[in-house]
Amino acid sequence: MQTRTEVGPLETHVTQALVLGIFDNGDQSLTGPIAQLDAALGGQIRAILTQGDFKAKAKETLALYPHGMIPAKRILLVGLGKPSAFTTETVRQIAATAAQRARELGAEDLSIAISSLEDGELSAESVAQAASEGALLGLYRFEEQKTQFEGRRADPLQLTLLTPDADMRAELDEGLHVGAVVAESTSLARDLVNRPANLATPAHLVETAREIASSTGLDCRILDKPDIEALGMGLLLSVNAGSGAPAQMVILEHHGTRAADLPTIVLVGKGITFDTGGISLKSGAGMERMKGDMGGAAAVLGAMRAVALLKLPLHVVGLAPVTENMLDARGTKPGDIIRSLKGLTVEVINTDAEGRLILADSLTYAGEFSPDAIIDIATLTGSRIIALGDHAAAVMGDDALIERLRTAGDVTGERVWPLPLFEAYKEEVESDVADVKNVGGRAGGTIFGGAFLSKFVPDDVPWVHIDIAGLESSEKAKPYAPKGASGFGVRLFVEMLRRWED
Repeated sequence: MQTRTEVGPLETHVTQALVLGIFDNGDQSLTGPIAQLDAALGGQIRAILTQGDFKAKAKETLALYPHGMIPAKRILLVGLGKPSAFTTETVRQIAATAAQRARELGAEDLSIAISSLEDGELSAESVAQAASEGALLGLYRFEEQKTQFEGRRADPLQLTLLTPDADMRAELDEGLHVGAVVAESTSLARDLVNRPANLATPAHLVETAREIASSTGLDCRILDKPDIEALGMGLLLSVNAGSGAPAQMVILEHHGTRAADLPTIVLVGKGITFDTGGISLKSGAGMERMKGDMGGAAAVLGAMRAVALLKLPLHVVGLAPVTENMLDARGTKPGDIIRSLKGLTVEVINTDAEGRLILADSLTYAGEFSPDAIIDIATLTGSRIIALGDHAAAVMGDDALIERLRTAGDVTGERVWPLPLFEAYKEEVESDVADVKNVGGRAGGTIFGGAFLSKFVPDDVPWVHIDIAGLESSEKAKPYAPKGASGFGVRLFVEMLRRWED
């Protein structure tokens, strides 16, 4: 979809779908540009509100047909809900709702009246960003493997953010640009998670990383299996031992040549392209969803694309260890002891706790960049779903870094919630026969994942672990996240990094 801004009155704007946000404020009066539009329509909008045909509840929609009274072919009224509950998340959701309704109606283009989304609190830039994110993400569909499209409606070809205020245009342009970049990068992550594991192989993730680097100017290096062996990444190699596809490590770097002048943040994403559980085999029911066990790596690749295109004044490194976790006679067995890159020995109690193994070597390797902060993101434990459900990722680690993520999560709607990492938890992952073991007790499983990883973080580097198990994909559609992959983490990371120097 093409995106643009335009300055001009609502009543003369040419479009197939003009979107107006209406607050549920108990007052049917209209002011400003909407009042002018209503006058051109002979008072139709106010009449609808007065009669109660449209109550402006959040995400409620109603199509109004001007019949030539104005150039717009149709007007989509979208409820904004109560003004007291209005946030950028509201904007994203109503923009997605409006875009989907426009598609249902066969509209070839979509224009959003930004003046109708003003509440006096949010900046024009933030509203524009949220509107473009919501519209673009709301129209996302994964159809690259479909061959039958009977009854399918085409997406609108153009999104316009419309304002009557010329002084606002620069802010709208910036917000629109950021929103489009973030939405496209999130969609890239969604595509990777949605693709089946026979297509989204380790080699495919590596090739995607190279394509991202080529199109954005990122530096890209790939550690192949011989490189990984030479470094001594025994934990990554142990997970890869049962797979026919060699393990690799993706390294994407933004502003690497300016590293000495900028804060360095390393993002690490778990890239298990399919997880059988290894010898500790998962049950067959639902195993097809394990194609999404590389959701952390997908989030890092998407975030790095956005970081580069937005030219953020930071040195950002993205690491993605990629491998399958398969069964084979050469595979790691429960009870095996493996030496890590850090030199610590690890007793593998459960081969289905493999994500923390590949992350552990990656966290140690992250120290090569002398980082100011390290954040890892992974579909790590089913326990996260039990603890927090569908509405927040679990985070553990440095308090100040967690607060940065919480602030970004509140803005993006990709919320995080802290869990403790007391010494008692770390003691429970100590092994009788090795330095550490890869699981603790059954209760508190999410925390034990973080406790294990904490052993491999370079000394004195602020670090946070984000567990997104269950959030990388959803069985039910949400306003701007259709059923399937969510791309969780991309928008969270980009917002946090954009605010880094605030």
